[in-house]
Amino acid sequence: MSAVPQRRIVPFPQFEQLREGKQVLLSEAEALQQVAGRLDACFVRAVEMLLTCPGRVIVTGMGKAGLIGQKIAATLSSTGTRAQSLHPAEAVHGDLGCLSAADVVLALSNSGETEELCRLLPIFAKIGAPVIAVTSTATNSLATQAQATICLGRLQEVGVFGLAPSTSTTAMLAVGDALALVVARHRGFTPETFAVFHPGGSLGRKLTQVRDIMRRGDDVRIAAQSSTVRDVFTNLAQTGRRTGAIILVDDANRVRGLFTDSDLARLLESRCDDQLDGPMQSVMTRDPLTISGEATLADVVEILADRKISELPVVDEQHQPIGLIDITDVIGLLPTSESEPTVSPDETSVGEISTVETSTGGTS
Repeated sequence: MSAVPQRRIVPFPQFEQLREGKQVLLSEAEALQQVAGRLDACFVRAVEMLLTCPGRVIVTGMGKAGLIGQKIAATLSSTGTRAQSLHPAEAVHGDLGCLSAADVVLALSNSGETEELCRLLPIFAKIGAPVIAVTSTATNSLATQAQATICLGRLQEVGVFGLAPSTSTTAMLAVGDALALVVARHRGFTPETFAVFHPGGSLGRKLTQVRDIMRRGDDVRIAAQSSTVRDVFTNLAQTGRRTGAIILVDDANRVRGLFTDSDLARLLESRCDDQLDGPMQSVMTRDPLTISGEATLADVVEILADRKISELPVVDEQHQPIGLIDITDVIGLLPTSESEPTVSPDETSVGEISTVETSTGGTS
């Protein structure tokens, strides 16, 4: 696929739409800066409540705030904090059964006066579940009954009429991300943990450990370095997946070399038949690159690509073989990044505005 940039033309009559869209983003970005400046000790209190919560984080909100709450709950869950969303209207019809005194409620409401949410506050208190409020001010009904309140401030919704929840929900989402990620760091959340929670995503696959994808057992050919080439290829039958490499070990079962089918082909092509009955240590690649079982798939791909090799022995702390990575095991596991359009505001001319779309062929 060609990597030549492809131009897309925006007609001049639509330029105003592009300008307006940019202004929405800039306005919301400015609002986020204001919210960041307002964070205080209450944010720290909220983080502590989440860190010490023995149960789950119950995220609740009505309307658009409820939809933001679902995303925050998902972010908390994917970063190591057990969480679920609770619809305020459904809560009074039995869904409150999910809540216990061991839980923490994260309540979202810009006005802090949402009827469906406020009528739950006495019930939260009766159950004994503390509340973290994310709202506009510290004086509304939600804020005054919460144990910690993160104030967004009186934010101006963007748009022609400033009516649809936009800036406020963006701020709620950003605060939710801040809480989740700060808590995750203090929990000691690691890339390996992320991979456990995201086995199906592209990021999860990149962080998959080598021991989970390596060949092992009958799928790996291992021989003593003192064995002859002829004996190894004659007697070392392989019942599993075919691999083009033999791992050579010393008397202590430590990896000392690697011999591939390509090495055998070179011997035959050069008519070095006498070496077929000599020890493999005289024709093997000595001290080959190895990798640990704790390394990631991304590490494997980088090594195979940079060193232009096809096989990689996997070793333990004693440098003894526990498996093998073949290039065919990793091809296709990492997705190719898709092209993303890049707006180029400087490339303008009378009657049109251009955007540039680039095509890449790397992995993501």
